[in-house]
Amino acid sequence: MTVINKILVANRGEIALRIIRTCRDMGIRTVAVYSEADMESPHLHAAEESVFIGLAPSPESYLDIGKLIAAAKETAADAIHPGYGFLSENAEFARKCIDEGLIFIGPPPESIDLMGDKTAARKLMARANVPFPPGTQNHLETIEEAGKAAEQIGFPVLVKAAAGGGGKGMRIIEDRENFTSGIKAARSEARNAFGDDRIYIEKYFNSPKHIEIQIISDAHGNVCHLFERECSIQRRHQKVIEEAPSTVLDQEMRSRMAESAIKAAEACNYIGAGTVEFLVDREMNYYFIEMNTRLQVEHPVTELITGYDLVELQIRVARGEELPFQQDDIKISGHAIECRIYAEDPEENFLPAVGRLARHRPPAGPWIRVDAGVEEGQEISIHYDPMISKLCVHAPDRAMAVSRMLRALAEYEIAGCRTTIPFCSYVMRHPDFADGNYNTAFVRDKYQPDKLYSEAGDEPDIVAIAAAFVSENDPEEKSVRDNSAKPSGTEPDNWWNNRR
Repeated sequence: MTVINKILVANRGEIALRIIRTCRDMGIRTVAVYSEADMESPHLHAAEESVFIGLAPSPESYLDIGKLIAAAKETAADAIHPGYGFLSENAEFARKCIDEGLIFIGPPPESIDLMGDKTAARKLMARANVPFPPGTQNHLETIEEAGKAAEQIGFPVLVKAAAGGGGKGMRIIEDRENFTSGIKAARSEARNAFGDDRIYIEKYFNSPKHIEIQIISDAHGNVCHLFERECSIQRRHQKVIEEAPSTVLDQEMRSRMAESAIKAAEACNYIGAGTVEFLVDREMNYYFIEMNTRLQVEHPVTELITGYDLVELQIRVARGEELPFQQDDIKISGHAIECRIYAEDPEENFLPAVGRLARHRPPAGPWIRVDAGVEEGQEISIHYDPMISKLCVHAPDRAMAVSRMLRALAEYEIAGCRTTIPFCSYVMRHPDFADGNYNTAFVRDKYQPDKLYSEAGDEPDIVAIAAAFVSENDPEEKSVRDNSAKPSGTEPDNWWNNRR
């Protein structure tokens, strides 16, 4: 077994804290890295050491491979954990770590390459007999070539970045009239996001469900799945609410999808934690869309229903250990839901609403988990993803999980910026979500921003609520709105819901 005494966490915010905490549980020392924008970040205080790596723009700090490797060498770290985002799915980074004698806590670079190129991944899935949506298996060179492919597939089609993920470089094109502009927009966004403007086209499924399977594998040939996550509540093709298990899978379909996920992992000789993502249509056919070769943002819901620490498993696999369980040992226990709390305005198409957190008081109590990467008084930077925290709950069944999430959302106090808290509360109360009868078109078809607050119940006494929350020593918090105005950025973002 390879010894790992110290890990450099090549990330920031809540995921850096998440990794550092597991390392501490395992008796492993940690090194945090930080940019100019993160000098107040709590992950610096959680680690035993910290290294400054540059200016706020990510290419000058968190995406600078040379600076990260230098920081690891300077602090005598044995390994690097990339978290998610940034360089977590960058094969060049993984190779550089290995070349420098560092352990990369993630899959082999070859696996990242295979699954990072979406067209190559589709070809691999075809050979592994994993179903995927009708579409092209090669990237498309010209608009004319793309047009012919779209006509063959049939409109509407989905244009996707071959090197992409996270909704970047993705466009739904309904008809031939908007095709050229859609292709150009997708290529431009892909080039800006990934430095690669290759695109491919697949059939667009209107209103599917988005269900993903968590897998974990070791270097000894063992591959297991830890069941599924339902991730269909999305805005701009990016997830906001996730739950496990899914409301629509019976045991037979769960087993078939899990078997396909394991085939996908085996096809690319995968080692470590990864997620195989599928779309499920109205006829309950499922289709591979991509494999994320890293830890997922929504991994806590899997941990809550299985009892396994995925970061710990990643580290153990990186040390060369065998998985500590077999497939039959893994059971689903209860139900878990995650709400991503973003500094975004849900009444203005979820536009970023960054600012300084005048107040940040997360909920607490039984079966509540908050993975936060910021503290009260800290600035939410314009340079990075505007996530404040991930709020998770666990319960014996789904109905109780929804009830607990509503309680937790009501307790969550944030002032200084608008957040997705009211949207998450709206979803929890929506009858379609309560029934499990929702899909990726929820925001498009069901969400009514003008009812964001009214559907939470009768409005409370604004003056009384404001008076209770105002700090006499903080003039920023002394503004009180009238009954007709929406909450300002400096009022607690839970006021409409916080009553007993």
